[in-house]
Amino acid sequence: MDMSWLNRELFKMGEFTLLVGEVLSFFIVLLITFIISRILRAAFGRVAKRQGVIENTSAYVIGRLIHYVVLFIGFIVALTSLGMEMTELALVASALGVGIGLGLQGLVNNFVSGLVLLLEKTVKVGDFVELSNGVVGQVMAIYMRATLIRTNDNVDILIPNAELVSGLVTNWTLAEKVRRFRIPFSVAYGSDKEQVKLAVLEAADKVPYTLSSFGREPTVWMTGFGDSSLNFTLGVWVQPEQVKRPTALVSDYLWAIDDAFRKYDIEIPFPQRDIHIRTPSSKVNYVE
Repeated sequence: MDMSWLNRELFKMGEFTLLVGEVLSFFIVLLITFIISRILRAAFGRVAKRQGVIENTSAYVIGRLIHYVVLFIGFIVALTSLGMEMTELALVASALGVGIGLGLQGLVNNFVSGLVLLLEKTVKVGDFVELSNGVVGQVMAIYMRATLIRTNDNVDILIPNAELVSGLVTNWTLAEKVRRFRIPFSVAYGSDKEQVKLAVLEAADKVPYTLSSFGREPTVWMTGFGDSSLNFTLGVWVQPEQVKRPTALVSDYLWAIDDAFRKYDIEIPFPQRDIHIRTPSSKVNYVE
């Protein structure tokens, strides 16, 4: 088979000549690099899982770092396969530096922010987070440029890593998984406050994932006087798996509270307005 086409010259710049075979070698090296990275990460994952000495979060971080290191080494080897020497590689590095300064700073910022997230572990795979822009969901993966967050509606959203580092992030599962939720509710004026409290606590006990351990018992606070209601809040600690479904959680407690109010004939308030009609006095003028 005639392989002379591999030595065909694509272009020449000074003493540097680029051949078809060298370009082919460049892409082959990159392909092999990705394959090696995947093999190494899979092997490390199996060893970590079998030995059980590394937790899932640390294993994920180490796996991503292995991926980045292998890609860097493979990229350098791929460049050398183009026939570049160290001086030429330094020239390429300078060109990349100029490119980063002109238009790639956003990409580099997100990449560095991704490394910060991986090493700091303030946002980890599996965490349930709430962002300042209203996005709420579970962290599924941290990539080079963005972090994948999956909402409870099974919608995948990619958030640039820099936003997670510089923005306001509420991590519901950063350290301890148990959380307390506050469920607001109201009753009509004239209701027996003690009866309201007992009914709501009974309702909370009927929700299966309510925690009642010492120091984490459900509690009821009176929070204010509304236009036509007494306002209360139920504070309740819930099991860790329920933290990731806040909408359904609030619905379950409101459902139980409504059932309890019906049982004890506690009235739920309706908007009320007092209307005062003032009749002006009539003046009659008599003409003689």
